[in-house]
Amino acid sequence: MRRVFKTRHFVRWMRKTELTDAALCLAVQEMVAGLIDAELGGHVVKKRVALPGRGKSGGARTLVATQKGSRWFFVFGFEKNERANISPTELEALQALAADLLALSGDQLNRAVEDGALQEICDDCEDPTQD
Repeated sequence: MRRVFKTRHFVRWMRKTELTDAALCLAVQEMVAGLIDAELGGHVVKKRVALPGRGKSGGARTLVATQKGSRWFFVFGFEKNERANISPTELEALQALAADLLALSGDQLNRAVEDGALQEICDDCEDPTQD
């Protein structure tokens, strides 16, 4: 079962955009299929996500902590017009966060969701066109 989460920080950033949970689930489906924009190391990947009316090239950049298996964590986002990329210091912090998130047990994940540290976007995000 594939589980997709967003961190509290990501949720705050997402409120400023037109980005939807459905778009994030679609992004995970694309990443599972191998469509990743950049491997940043330390289990952090970059994925462009379309914003309504702007497409992917003018949309948002999301950074996701994953081992490309059953858990995907949206940890950081920015719009292309806000900044070009993240700093090496930010990447190092995100890699440390990725290690922490990916080490959580199922029970710890459930507690993090209950506490509000994580929001589960969808569980078992599968392509609705596939049976």
